[in-house]
Amino acid sequence: MGRSRWREFSCDVVSEQVQIRLRRPGGFGQPQGYFVQCNQTECQYVDENKPPCPLHVGMFSDEIRTLEEARERRSTEEMD
Repeated sequence: MGRSRWREFSCDVVSEQVQIRLRRPGGFGQPQGYFVQCNQTECQYVDENKPPCPLHVGMFSDEIRTLEEARERRSTEEMD
């Protein structure tokens, strides 16, 4: 997956505008799928995406759909 662009988000947890982007965990032994990364590394919920953190992958549903469709096309092309 290419680098997702940062986007602005008004976070109630830190009471300020933050930058978020869609990421995939890397490396062996890490969960598969996607998560939403926030640029606030000092936040106690950083990289959790669990309540009370307001971030969730549904915020990027259009981007995920586009990525999955592209992956499916590549997979189909490789089989031909």
